Amino acid sequence: MAVIQRSVDLAVVGANGGGWATDLGVATPATPIAFDSVLPGTFFPLGAVSEDGLSYGFDEDSQEFIAWGQLTPFRTQITKSLRTFQVTLWETNRAICKSAMYRLPIATVTPDVSGDYAFEETATPTPDRRAWVFDVVDGPTLERFYVPLGEVTDRDDVAFKSDEIAGYNLTITAYADSDGVTVYHLGHVQLSAS
Repeated sequence: MAVIQRSVDLAVVGANGGGWATDLGVATPATPIAFDSVLPGTFFPLGAVSEDGLSYGFDEDSQEFIAWGQLTPFRTQITKSLRTFQVTLWETNRAICKSAMYRLPIATVTPDVSGDYAFEETATPTPDRRAWVFDVVDGPTLERFYVPLGEVTDRDDVAFKSDEIAGYNLTITAYADSDGVTVYHLGHVQLSAS
């Protein structure tokens, strides 16, 4: 019987991580920035994220074609393929949190020197696409997702209660950039010597 080899180094637990976002129209990279490089100052950290971490979603539809007299598909055509990221932000005092939640430019909700800010929310916002970076860290294993063109497409209710932290739950949908890429992946896996 063959021996099955397993390596704990290849299993990833989303033990830690972070996220950043920036308005479009500022300098954004064409491809992911290496882990040992500093993100441009135009990227704002999303701050503390809930214990649910980051979810990377696949939303796909397909159409099956079954030939006459057959019971199994002859061909399957993908008719929709979306990539989404879901995250709950806990640091409500960060301008990027309010900016993403209410679909406003970051400068609109940036507090002044006294810490005050004010903005108006409308029910008919204009499209609010931005660049996003998400890192997942598990010891020496790192994975970075770079979304050059993403938009908040779903928001959950925000509960203000005495027994829980107010969380801003966002779903970001990735759109294709000028090269047709929705998500750029950059990773590092610590391989064992065995």
